[in-house]
Amino acid sequence: MNIHITKPLQKSLADGARSIAPPVIQTIHAERCSALRPNYAFCRGLNTLLFAMRIAGLVCVAVWMVSGISAFAFTANDADTIFNSYTKAYYSLNGTNGYFKNDQTGGIADFWMQAEEIECVIDAYEWKSNANHQVMIVNLLNGFEKQNGTNWSSNIYNDDCLWASIAFARGYLVSGNPRFKDIARWNFDMVFARAWDTKLGGGLYWTTTNQSKNACVNGPGGIAACLLYQIYGDTSYLAKASNIFKWERSILFNPDTGAVSDGIGLNGRIHTWTSTYNQGTFIGLANFLGQTNDATLAANYTRHRLTDSGILPQYGIAGNNSGFNAIFFRWMARFVRDRGLQSLYQPWLQDNANAGWNVRRTSDNLSWCQWQEQTPAGTNLHSWDCIASLEALQVVAPTPSTSSDTAAPVSGAHETKE
Repeated sequence: MNIHITKPLQKSLADGARSIAPPVIQTIHAERCSALRPNYAFCRGLNTLLFAMRIAGLVCVAVWMVSGISAFAFTANDADTIFNSYTKAYYSLNGTNGYFKNDQTGGIADFWMQAEEIECVIDAYEWKSNANHQVMIVNLLNGFEKQNGTNWSSNIYNDDCLWASIAFARGYLVSGNPRFKDIARWNFDMVFARAWDTKLGGGLYWTTTNQSKNACVNGPGGIAACLLYQIYGDTSYLAKASNIFKWERSILFNPDTGAVSDGIGLNGRIHTWTSTYNQGTFIGLANFLGQTNDATLAANYTRHRLTDSGILPQYGIAGNNSGFNAIFFRWMARFVRDRGLQSLYQPWLQDNANAGWNVRRTSDNLSWCQWQEQTPAGTNLHSWDCIASLEALQVVAPTPSTSSDTAAPVSGAHETKE
């Protein structure tokens, strides 16, 4: 498959201009002007006021003045709604073999996207302990195996294989099916054998062409190794995870800023583009290994350098990067829960989850990845386009004022001891 050809190199500047006003402002504008349609003077005045506030950067004040942020906060029921809407649109089941469609008209989601979408169901199960989710996880992994087999060595993208290894390892942890852990282990071993060498000081190659070593493969590789260590108790996996982290930290991580660079070529040139994907997996691996200072640096870089008014970046639809924010949310939310950092980060994560919920289209409650703009009616959305909003509402607790739910522990999320 050639779906990954741009992941380490693609920057999302061309994925569409962002709206200056966050979605919550746009929603206020639309709802207020609709409700007060006869009062054209009011609407015109509100337009002028909102424009001035955009220029001044006073969006948060505007939200508070017009309605109050709590009116737009998602609830636990909303998290269930978006999950059910997503699965209604994209989940297909034939016997005990399930899969996610590529888009609303059909097809099958790409190898690595399918693996990541399965992980989102695992996250939902770990949050709610819903037995129906557990059954869906098993069916999806069965379907993945039917579609792709148990030997993924024909896939030249090492990160693809490692994402699927993570999905199968986590699938074992929530189902107890021994076949899943064996598939995860075999394919991790296959990738590590072909992708790790001592050039550039270590690290995993992105593809079998061995031209670059990238964060997009090393972060997931280290996480997969941690999971296999937890499952099998084999210390060689802990050593692999530790070596991967040490390499990524020394070559691609900036300890002064918390930025995770995209990759390094064989010529030693580092490509410094940063993404929520790479920040998220670095945070996830650092958390597993107890490197909380580095995880915090990476989290703070994401929050302060990769957001627009606190909202995670827009990567465009129908592309390889559309679901990057889902990956960040998975590992960031786990870090927050594991380390008890809710007071520091949870309001920010809730703001992003609220943004995802508020830009949904009400006709089917699907929400795309462009959280600064309303999800367009009539657009045939890919399942990967909508995965970030789904993930955000599964792994972030609603604000206390809108739900009595409390954060549930995440199974298998214990720190890996060195």
